[in-house]
Amino acid sequence: MQLFVGLGNPGPKYARNRHNIGFMAVERIAEDHGFAPWRAKFQGEVTEGRLGSEKVLLLKPTTFMNLSGQSVGEAMRFYKLEPGDVTVFHDELDLVPGKCRVKRGGGHAGHNGLRSIHAHIGAEYARVRLGIGHPGRKEMVAHYVLQDFAKADADWLDDLLRGISDGAADLAAGHADKFQNAVARRMAPAKPEKSAPKAETQKPATAEEPAPEDERTPLQKLVDKFR
Repeated sequence: MQLFVGLGNPGPKYARNRHNIGFMAVERIAEDHGFAPWRAKFQGEVTEGRLGSEKVLLLKPTTFMNLSGQSVGEAMRFYKLEPGDVTVFHDELDLVPGKCRVKRGGGHAGHNGLRSIHAHIGAEYARVRLGIGHPGRKEMVAHYVLQDFAKADADWLDDLLRGISDGAADLAAGHADKFQNAVARRMAPAKPEKSAPKAETQKPATAEEPAPEDERTPLQKLVDKFR
């Protein structure tokens, strides 16, 4: 079994916040892939299903972001999972809006949800980093992440979530490159091939008509020359 964790804060007040894009990602996967109804467990909400041949548990911690590791650790202990079985979907300030990158291990870069998970299970889990952009100044970050996505973000956000769902089975199978390709196809769909320009219609070439034969006698030609 694998554990896919979406990070966010519980309740309708936070539902459309930038900080909740992790919740949005796992919710989209559950909806599109026919997972069971969500239920309360492990200090969070969980649902089970299959992505390709892999059995996957989706988890949304309801401990609030700063304590996400408590919920993740409890679910891991129950199913006897290792950090390598865990993938966390989270907002990423250091990526432009709509960018998606997969990595395993490394630091938490000040993200409070990741910081809590590090404290409970270590750093060797996979992360799906979902770009939300940076407000420009450090002191604005807390306010920025707890604001709803703007209306102008709706299209790219929907494409990103669709791409995540499209590639979820590849991610579960360990094919991070195929997963990212699925996201990229949604974010920048292939342009339709341009039809070849029509060849200009050319009139068929016609053979030149032969000049009429000169039927004059030599005497007539001489006379006509001196006229």
